[in-house]
Amino acid sequence: MNHTIENLEELKLGSILAEDILVNTKTPIIRKETKITREHILVLRAFNINKVPVVIENVFNRSEEELSKLNDNSVSTFKNENKEVIQTSFVKLYNNAVTSFYKEFTSWEAGMKVDIAKLRNIIMPLVESAMTDKKVFSHLNDYSSLDKYVAHHSIAVGIISGAIAKKMGYSSGMINQIATAGLLADVGMSKVDVKVREKKSYLTESDFSEIKKHTIYSLQMVKESPLLKPEMKMAIFQHHERLDGSGYPKGEKMDNITTFSQIIAVADVYHAMTSERVYRAKSSSFKVLEMIKEEEFGKYSLEVVNALISLVGSLPISTSVRLSDDRIGEVVFLHRDSPMRPMIRLTETGQIIDLAARRTVHIESVID
Repeated sequence: MNHTIENLEELKLGSILAEDILVNTKTPIIRKETKITREHILVLRAFNINKVPVVIENVFNRSEEELSKLNDNSVSTFKNENKEVIQTSFVKLYNNAVTSFYKEFTSWEAGMKVDIAKLRNIIMPLVESAMTDKKVFSHLNDYSSLDKYVAHHSIAVGIISGAIAKKMGYSSGMINQIATAGLLADVGMSKVDVKVREKKSYLTESDFSEIKKHTIYSLQMVKESPLLKPEMKMAIFQHHERLDGSGYPKGEKMDNITTFSQIIAVADVYHAMTSERVYRAKSSSFKVLEMIKEEEFGKYSLEVVNALISLVGSLPISTSVRLSDDRIGEVVFLHRDSPMRPMIRLTETGQIIDLAARRTVHIESVID
């Protein structure tokens, strides 16, 4: 293969790498035969690489590069102008949904039936809106509060469940069903003793036994509805089951737990662990994703967990982040097998730290 050495400043977009680029890493930071993009140039610059081997043929000419640059700038301008509008619109939708859900919740406490059609209309616009700006998923815990927590949690679980289903390739009809089932998973909490449900201290074993009944109550409240598929009713009933048999209400294992149940389970535990509760502070989305994948290994479907990671934990090159030690930097390289632990270039010093190697530090939040 014929190749030449190009200076980084003269490297054309679309050039093909002739060799793997290695910089004191076990795997290449950029692989052979990769087509160079602006993100790759940022990575190379971050590692102080000034020259790279590129294939002589298949190099785009200057006019194509400049056309690409023009298009990228146009897209970037459009995104910047509309980003705030998208986020403001979502937060408004979210807050209205929380208010509407909580009103329904108080009616269930009084014995009213669940109106699934109304709830479906509450959740679907939020799922669609969230998918237009994926940063929403790492900020859902910021919108939540201890006040009306059950409503915040139910709305978030519905959104995340629908988004995971979409990421896994389900049809729009099934996404609708799964998002609605996620929203409905905790309707049975309306039948749990309010003193237990809103207790300000740790739950006793007796309290927890009462809380566990909510999956049974939820199923009872939706089982007669023709608007929800039988497999979704089962997912609501099973969303606290775990693949290793450690869950409830029946302690089911592996194949006895449906994928739909696992989607809601992962959405449920992710939002609960990233939200502030009476008995603990909220945790970073990235730290929680790691815990779900590693410390809780064997409890959740890896396919479902990886779908959530691709929504929340995989950050584009040049994303600004705050680390758990309060330092600020930007993402310069993503590890294929550990997207939540990229290489970060620190803003203050320019130093590059590899979070995959430095396990005591993690990404705390994304900086908009």
